[in-house]
Amino acid sequence: MKSIIIASTSTLHGGNYLEYLLPVLKEHFKNCKNILFIPYARPGGISHDDYTKKAAEAFASINLNLQGIHEFKNTEEAVQNAEGIFTGGGNTFVLVTQLYKNKIMQLLSEKVKNGTPYLGTSAGSNICGLSMQTTNDMPIVYPPSFQTLGLIPFNLNPHYLDPDANSKHMGETRETRIKEFHAFNSIPVLGLREGSWLEVKGEKITLKGNLTARLFKQNETPAELETESDLSSLK
Repeated sequence: MKSIIIASTSTLHGGNYLEYLLPVLKEHFKNCKNILFIPYARPGGISHDDYTKKAAEAFASINLNLQGIHEFKNTEEAVQNAEGIFTGGGNTFVLVTQLYKNKIMQLLSEKVKNGTPYLGTSAGSNICGLSMQTTNDMPIVYPPSFQTLGLIPFNLNPHYLDPDANSKHMGETRETRIKEFHAFNSIPVLGLREGSWLEVKGEKITLKGNLTARLFKQNETPAELETESDLSSLK
């Protein structure tokens, strides 16, 4: 049975790394002692070692050991043997490229679908959808494919921001960009605001956190979903 936490962000304004999610993660990974961390997204160009250290400190506070996948000689074996998995945020293009380069995209998908507890934040959440095409990130590298893990039957837009009526910024809003995606694709897109996450238990997908999420479907008016909404039938 799938057991997944898909979070918009790792850090809320004024909080520490993963702090707001730690009570949830303690329960989520309750049957694990060791967590495999995938630091490939490298936010701000941080090294794999430094990123892993940051994540390990957060997990240590709930008595879990965390080790970076780059520390293993064989990445496929590391995924296959993982008790629990966390993929951190950063640049989704970099993350997806590295997963394909190391030939673990499909293996990771199968591992999580078979019940290994998984946590994704930001880019690590983007890859839970059918494709990475609704990411906010710059295409700084060229992945072999936009297809991702397919753990849920729709796409995500983490860090979703509502239009600010008082802003003088004249660029595209997130809603505009998602509409552009829907000019060519029929996949639903869920805009996850900061502090929101999806809980996946088996085939049940539930919106968690204190905020609504914005659901976009091709040729339909966007809808606001209340927290605790069931997204299991969304396709």
